[in-house]
Amino acid sequence: MQTTFADCFSRTYAINLPERIDRRKGLLAELRSQNQELKTRRMELFPGIRPDSAEGFPNRGVRGCFLSHLGVLRRALDERLDSVLVLEDDVGFSPLLGERLSAIDRELREQPWGFVYLGHRLELASTPEGRCLVPYSGEILTAHCYAVHGSVLPSLVEFLEAIPGRPPGHPEGGPMFPDGALSFFRERHAEFLTLAAAPSLVFQRSSRSDLTPRWFDRIPGLRQTAGLVRSLRGQKRR
Repeated sequence: MQTTFADCFSRTYAINLPERIDRRKGLLAELRSQNQELKTRRMELFPGIRPDSAEGFPNRGVRGCFLSHLGVLRRALDERLDSVLVLEDDVGFSPLLGERLSAIDRELREQPWGFVYLGHRLELASTPEGRCLVPYSGEILTAHCYAVHGSVLPSLVEFLEAIPGRPPGHPEGGPMFPDGALSFFRERHAEFLTLAAAPSLVFQRSSRSDLTPRWFDRIPGLRQTAGLVRSLRGQKRR
């Protein structure tokens, strides 16, 4: 039987704005390609948050994304999960993912870890033969597919909850994108080992962004055309 996310992590949450039906359909198709099912006890949709104002964040979309990630991690803490995998709804899975999850599951059981990035944009050195994850301590500018160990959640959630109450650029961490907040925390907590897949196994599908929408995504007629072009680009990446 093929190893799934449920074998590697206690719970998987996929963040999706309820109105983004296009992304939800794409997410479901990606999961089916990996023989993974949504809406099970160990894999759920998390309704994304769309606030009315930015409140110090670059824009309200960034604030909503940040609050959505915080909401997932807070729920994982409240439920005392041993680990949680966080997906954004624009993820796309490499064909290598399915065949490597078994080895990833084994590697995670062999060592203490704090964060795991299955998807990223890093250029990492090759791993030793038979291994899929490498330690990484630098900044990671994506948050579309990462996992957090339960031992990290109390301090991480406390840190994230304080961010909205600080001004932008605050030395202890002010309003920012969620990936920046995670890197900010990791830089200050080297005791939590970060592992990254080498190579990256999860990418981001091309789709209309709620954080930084392009001008043509604001025009109904052009929006559909742009969506078709993005879909074709995604198929070419496989």
